[in-house]
Amino acid sequence: MMNVSPHMADAIRQFSVWVIPLILSITLHEAAHGLTAWRLGDDTAWRMGRVSANPLNHIDPFGTLLLPGMLLLLGGGILFGWAKPVPVNFGRLRPPRLGMILVALAGPGANLALAIISALLMYAVVHLPAMLEAWAAANLRNSVEINLVLAVFNLLPLPPLDGGRVVVGILPRRLGWQFSRVERYTMVILLVGLFLLPMVGINLFYWVVGIPVQYLMQALYTVTGLV
Repeated sequence: MMNVSPHMADAIRQFSVWVIPLILSITLHEAAHGLTAWRLGDDTAWRMGRVSANPLNHIDPFGTLLLPGMLLLLGGGILFGWAKPVPVNFGRLRPPRLGMILVALAGPGANLALAIISALLMYAVVHLPAMLEAWAAANLRNSVEINLVLAVFNLLPLPPLDGGRVVVGILPRRLGWQFSRVERYTMVILLVGLFLLPMVGINLFYWVVGIPVQYLMQALYTVTGLV
């Protein structure tokens, strides 16, 4: 039998209470996109097995596992990752423009629902065995935070993020098409905002993501009586 040092056991525990809710949150976010598209007329994701709660159908080895794991090990307070995008043929949605908006909102909507469910489940952890209670509570607390971060982050008005899809669907067609061209710069914008600007003391994402998440978390805990 392999002996695990207390330090290693604590590291595994810390890793698990972040990675488990992260994978679940990303998985159900993507599945919600596929399910909504299927209900609105596009079965592309359904036929590819992406309307599923099985994480293996959505995991991107680098974006879902390796990158978040490296960031957790390095510390620094940043947890960033992604899953394989769900394929959607927006032309098959009925109605197309409203369908695009609804499919885009389904992902953040799933995350908000998961945050609420996770908060409510905290009332149940006291009924678990003592050795599991603290671990389960940590998973649920992190699930609330991760899901709220995913919801707010994905609603940023940058295509191909969900908020960008909503903006494209709302704008007149010509303006929407022009705005969609921002997509080619989105990854650069995100990398600069997440990693480079904080190095010079400008934490842009704290203001546009962190502060809204703090208010939502406080509101959620107040409504559920968990403050």
